[in-house]
Amino acid sequence: MNRFFLRLVCSTLVLAFSGFVVASADDFTAGDLVITQAWSRATPGGAKVAGGYLTIENKGSAPDRLVGVASEASAKADIHEMMMKGGVMTMRGVDGGLTIGPGKTVKLSPGGHHLMLTELKSPLKQGDKLPVTLEFEKAGKVKVTLDVLGVGAQGPTAASVPTDHGPADHKDMKKAPEHSGMKM
Repeated sequence: MNRFFLRLVCSTLVLAFSGFVVASADDFTAGDLVITQAWSRATPGGAKVAGGYLTIENKGSAPDRLVGVASEASAKADIHEMMMKGGVMTMRGVDGGLTIGPGKTVKLSPGGHHLMLTELKSPLKQGDKLPVTLEFEKAGKVKVTLDVLGVGAQGPTAASVPTDHGPADHKDMKKAPEHSGMKM
């Protein structure tokens, strides 16, 4: 037992110090892109709109662009952004896609860039797995599963989430209120 434990600890330390990244079961890859922390919120009552959130890291040396999203769970899916403009919350589709620069990380989160699923075919319930397909300009299409959290969830555990959003970042944007009850 002690010998096994010692080998396990040594192996873990070797991996940690050699620069290898061990991906979790919920990570998805597309070319040089790694997609993590993919989630959504349960939808209240008869809501027909849901947001999708995730983190995309570009481990390559060239930029890529998220150009589309689709889901069998909704009639329509888009890339959206929310921001404060003159003290008023605005939300709009992102024209031309969302760039992920080389070596950069982009986080799609409540109050900022996000996936917008409209005309949901059925309510999202906590514990569901929501399949979506992301389309990237260079990396192509990748199927991702969003974990459906509770109605008021702010995301999966806050453990070590990168904060560098790359060129699409709105660092001067004020914290926008969540939009789970927003009507389209």
